[in-house]
Amino acid sequence: MDAELIFRIANSMALAGWLALLASPLAPRLAQAVSGLAIPLLLAVAYSGLIMAFWSSGQGGFDSLAHVAQLFQSRQLLLAGWIHYLAFDLFVGAWIVRSARESSVAFWAVVPCLILTFLFGPAGFLLFNAIVAAKSMPSLKGATS
Repeated sequence: MDAELIFRIANSMALAGWLALLASPLAPRLAQAVSGLAIPLLLAVAYSGLIMAFWSSGQGGFDSLAHVAQLFQSRQLLLAGWIHYLAFDLFVGAWIVRSARESSVAFWAVVPCLILTFLFGPAGFLLFNAIVAAKSMPSLKGATS
């Protein structure tokens, strides 16, 4: 299958997962099943297939930034790296939604975390954890509910 086609399919799947997370107040179980399990698993299959098929032909490695750059000069391994990000960021987004529900964080406070996680991964994770920490502070307990 063409790498560009796999890229478009993976992006479309991930976007569908993010939209499901944004709609999660309407169907929380469905959103978790789709965004927290089904789509990340499908992306993991695609990632694993690309790694198994192309890892041995890649040059570079993980021991220096220069070697990582060299590794991603392979279109197929660059695609695998992109799918890795799509899968893990979506999985973290689903965790944020689930954890917010368990911690009684209002969904309006979760939306910016999801947007940041979608665009900048760890920054959204950081913001969510800051919100949870602030919510647990005695003087701020009612501020994020």
